[in-house]
Amino acid sequence: MYSLSLLDKSPISSGESAVSALSDTVKLAKRAEELGYRRFWVAEHHGSTELASSAPEVLIAWILSHTSRIRVGSGGVMLQHYSPYKVAEVFNLLSSLAPGRVDLGVGKAPGGLPQSTEALQAYRREKPDFDQQLAELQAFLAHAVNSDRPNERAFPGPQPLVAAERFLLGASPGSARLAAAQGWDFVFAGHLNGDPENLRLSLETYRQQSGGKSPILALSAYASENAADARAFVSELKIFKVFLDNGQSVSLGRRDQAEEFARQAGATDFRIEERKPSVLHGTPGTIHAELARLTSLYGIEEFILEPPAAGIDRRLASIELLARNPLSAAA
Repeated sequence: MYSLSLLDKSPISSGESAVSALSDTVKLAKRAEELGYRRFWVAEHHGSTELASSAPEVLIAWILSHTSRIRVGSGGVMLQHYSPYKVAEVFNLLSSLAPGRVDLGVGKAPGGLPQSTEALQAYRREKPDFDQQLAELQAFLAHAVNSDRPNERAFPGPQPLVAAERFLLGASPGSARLAAAQGWDFVFAGHLNGDPENLRLSLETYRQQSGGKSPILALSAYASENAADARAFVSELKIFKVFLDNGQSVSLGRRDQAEEFARQAGATDFRIEERKPSVLHGTPGTIHAELARLTSLYGIEEFILEPPAAGIDRRLASIELLARNPLSAAA
């Protein structure tokens, strides 16, 4: 049996404002709690006209104040932009405000266009080493919880009664190894990288190097009572992957955003491919059958599902259908 959690990126629909998009995210979180989902995570994206969540720690605090039981967290904090000490302080504070309900998910990507990344890192002299940052963050978090002599090291107070649960988000065996080495839970970003062989290698690597811990699998999923409706909706979804001349590649939701990314990166040569996103779709029974298959194949005990960018009515309907399915541990 597996449990279900949710990730929402606060998409701004056509004709909608960031205000209403964030209100929709809170509405989705409250409904997820009513339906019995385990966690509700929010994302971090910078300089986007399509996504409203640029500061997950702020949104987490707001959602915590509007719910009472569901775990709330980041999927995830883009650590390269920040001081590990400050991230530890923020999540220790959140954990003190809502003991036992806070998750700290950390990611390696910049989560935005190049000019946003440059602005976020304007006062850095050089790009930080992510592995070292994660190790420092782990040390600060562990110190705040376990030290009887906090003055021996910079103390990221307050000292929470229950520490935030810690997750590394990634899509490679390297990320799986890093999570295991630091003792963090590992979330494979299957909604961003659906390659089956990479999935297998990453999950097996984490299980082997963590002493048998079960990884979490994140997927994009859309459920409808009618399979044809789900298929028609997903067929209209698009992503645009831009390939730069320096070897970098990034997926964005619109062609003009992909072109803007290349412009801001100073690329003299680039190409853009229109692709179909990987979205698990169909009736609730079909989706749960696939989740059960993945559970059997890889020993997954928890899935984090991201509804595709759509209006709040579609997102609500999808999570309600999935939670009602008798195979779901969230039912």
